[in-house]
Amino acid sequence: MTVVRRAAPRTTQPECGAAPRRTAVTPFPRKGVGGKVDFADRLIRWQKLHGRHDLPWQGTRDPYRVWLSEVMLQQTQVASVIPYYLRFLARFGDFAALAAAPAEQVMALWSGLGYYARARNLHACAQTIVAEHGGRFPDAPEIIASLSGIGPSTANAIAVFCFGARMPILDGNVKRLLCRHAGVAGYPGTPTVERELWRLAESLLPGKDVDIYIQAQMDLGATICTRSRPACVLCPLADDCVAYRQDRLAELPAARPRKALPERQVVVLVLICGGKVLVEQRPPTGIWGGLLSLPEIDARADPDSETTRRGWRILSRRTLPDLRHAFTHFRLHIRPLLCQVEAVGVTDNTARWLDFASLDKAPLPAPIRRLLATLDR
Repeated sequence: MTVVRRAAPRTTQPECGAAPRRTAVTPFPRKGVGGKVDFADRLIRWQKLHGRHDLPWQGTRDPYRVWLSEVMLQQTQVASVIPYYLRFLARFGDFAALAAAPAEQVMALWSGLGYYARARNLHACAQTIVAEHGGRFPDAPEIIASLSGIGPSTANAIAVFCFGARMPILDGNVKRLLCRHAGVAGYPGTPTVERELWRLAESLLPGKDVDIYIQAQMDLGATICTRSRPACVLCPLADDCVAYRQDRLAELPAARPRKALPERQVVVLVLICGGKVLVEQRPPTGIWGGLLSLPEIDARADPDSETTRRGWRILSRRTLPDLRHAFTHFRLHIRPLLCQVEAVGVTDNTARWLDFASLDKAPLPAPIRRLLATLDR
């Protein structure tokens, strides 16, 4: 997961494209007792002075709020998460409320945040908490990690922030920080490098203030040790950072090996009748699982035959500009076909008509929502 938790301190960054200067100007001690470099102590001190402290999920040990934020922050930036987090809390204030909610309501609130499996897992996890744990979130990291949508790093973060556990985490920011500081080569997503990083993260844990330390790793990776243009002159770890001292900042961590993404094409039918648009419930798993979307047909299929089969006859049609949407493993090319239709049979029971005024509350994928908003305007 990539967790970005607090607002960045106001700092002076190097100019775009400029190499970081070689003087680390920070007020933090560089050595621990007996001259040993105290990695954790420097991070804790930095966090107290320059860390982030004012996000809506902070200042609480409530497992529901921490869990909700951790899941939302997986692979998603904090600015995008905040409004969704606040809306979820307003609608579903605890595990019981979320567990009892219809799936479509949950998906509608999540619509636009992406990675929709997280919403399905969030709903399933809440139901498990209520059904199997009496509504109480478990405190053991290994049990937390067995719940839907929660991996080892997320489980450890929840255990640290809610229950005072002494556990390491390994989100994207922490991986980058450790790779640079220790000079760990290789792509962090490979099993060998990830095992090495887990061992390193475990060895660096302090004996106390673990929650502050874990937060410091997240914050430093998010605001100082950034992927591009890291502000090394402000970093409390710069003195013994391998990447900084050896001019390997662009090299570490190693990038994901590139491979050509497959291309897929699909035609979506924008069926309009009486000022309303037809949408269909997608299967619970797969791309956009559980959301409402426009009917799809194969790019080689005949639109008239497909539309008639679904219970409608095309009165007029025109092709709209193509849309492109990138997923993790492929790129999707969407060709919208705008059709005025009339009923000639029974419509599939997974379909429903929506007026344009209600689209904001419907659980639609982001590219489909943008397409329909354009038509509405």
